[in-house]
Amino acid sequence: MRTGDEPVHARSPLRIRCGLALWGLLWAVAGAVAFVNVGRPEWAAACAALAMVAATDLVLVIRHIHQGPHYQPGRKIPPYEPDRGRNETYGIRKNTGRGHGTRP
Repeated sequence: MRTGDEPVHARSPLRIRCGLALWGLLWAVAGAVAFVNVGRPEWAAACAALAMVAATDLVLVIRHIHQGPHYQPGRKIPPYEPDRGRNETYGIRKNTGRGHGTRP
């Protein structure tokens, strides 16, 4: 449940993810170069594919960092009410596991 103070105490993992993606990219490129030098093209291709995945992740993380913070509700917004398992407006219960459908 949201407590209302997430913008103050929330921490984004984007910077550490950026560092890990960069670290993985460097190791994958180094592995591809090393395997090419020892004559193992299959392993070099695997490392090159992993480098592409790490590079894509790095680009996406940098893009998200550049987008900046997204909307967060302020302190005046009360916490959300917990889901009680019913949709009171429409009188629909959640599936309780007894049969199929939404019978009461």
